Amino acid sequence: MNGKRTWLLLIALALVALVLGACGGGVYVRVPPPPPRYGVVGVAPGPGFVWVDGFWDWRGGNWFWVAGSWRRPPHRGAVWVPHRWVRSGRGYRLERGHWRR
Repeated sequence: MNGKRTWLLLIALALVALVLGACGGGVYVRVPPPPPRYGVVGVAPGPGFVWVDGFWDWRGGNWFWVAGSWRRPPHRGAVWVPHRWVRSGRGYRLERGHWRR
């Protein structure tokens, strides 16, 4: 595959992933997540790293704790918006964490 064709394929795959993610609507869970877990954060692995708290995820019909981790922001001024479960008429829906400008 030549370079141009590879880039076009990567762009097409990214667009498909974006559309599918937007159409999914999320998973709704009838029971609220357990209380968050707390532990020692420790020292950042280097300058510029940000601690991202852990969160409860819903996997295979059970609650699963995803541990927190140190992450490097994708660009200057980026702020981490944490994961959170939002209650609605259909149950609880996870709003995944993301970087915001």
